[in-house]
Amino acid sequence: MFKGKTLLISGGTGSFGGAVLRRFLDSDIGEIRIFSRDEKKQDDMRSLYTSDKLRFIIGDVRDPIAIGNATRDVNFVFHAAALKQVPSCEFHPLEAVQTNINGTANLLEAAVANGVDRVICLSTDKAVYPINAMGMSKALMEKVMIAKSRLPRRGGGVICGTRYGNVMASRGSVIPLFVNQIIEGLPITVTDPSMTRFMMSLDDAVELVLFAFQHGENGDIFVQKAPASTVGTVARAIAELMGVPDHPIKEIGTRHGEKLYETLLTREEMVTARDLDRYFRIPPDMRDLNYSKYFIEGEKSISEAIDYNSHNTRRLDLQETKDLLMTLSFVRAAVEGKVSVPNF
Repeated sequence: MFKGKTLLISGGTGSFGGAVLRRFLDSDIGEIRIFSRDEKKQDDMRSLYTSDKLRFIIGDVRDPIAIGNATRDVNFVFHAAALKQVPSCEFHPLEAVQTNINGTANLLEAAVANGVDRVICLSTDKAVYPINAMGMSKALMEKVMIAKSRLPRRGGGVICGTRYGNVMASRGSVIPLFVNQIIEGLPITVTDPSMTRFMMSLDDAVELVLFAFQHGENGDIFVQKAPASTVGTVARAIAELMGVPDHPIKEIGTRHGEKLYETLLTREEMVTARDLDRYFRIPPDMRDLNYSKYFIEGEKSISEAIDYNSHNTRRLDLQETKDLLMTLSFVRAAVEGKVSVPNF
């Protein structure tokens, strides 16, 4: 499906972009465009992956001209560019609006104008019942994506999205932080040990996007079913794996905008969601404002539904958490004392 095609990854120098590159560099894809605003990370990536398939483009999704030029002759877009750090978005909410909402609108407008075949927008569990600026901006990003998908477009094309929970070892994840604190002899700092978070790998995130790419229709949002662990269990697991089970753990309290648990599907979404074994598909509500003509008797009531969150999904115990962490190459290397935490 990708043979000879051109893929653009916005925010392509991030953790997700690197995982996609590792997946596609040896495939029959024609060109991969890395669009981001960080020239240093682009230079690092260019040095690491010496491939004629890669094309690096400096630019910002906030700039409609830059993203318009970048999407010319592109077949597919994975839209990963975002401000995703919860505390920084709390202090700079308008910056989150500019990148996560307006930037997405710019990208979708450019994709439609340039006839891109498929666009997959990456969202987060923080967009569900959002209490922080990052989640609110991503929730509106989803609404922008769905609204754009409703509009008729010359030549067709599909615009859909994914929503996932905590991606282990992605930039900003607590797992590299915990490992580094142990290496440096510092206490592990946890906000609230009873907090639960979904546990997904970067490979899981790529698989989710590819599933959406293959099966998505306009306005769909896809969610991967995932286990969860408490932050306290993750800290204990890392300490035991690194041979320091009694390493001090310091509770520092929740940060700005943090939740006790994360939700991937609302009760309202569970009413219409389709269970696809490993995934949920959330179809868009394509009704217009004339609601009376859409009434159907016998539909499942919202009051009967239960949301899908990191408190009610399968909970990993200590050993299961350790086993999952050992699937991460840098954790294995740190446990063996070979390397420090990588600079993602």
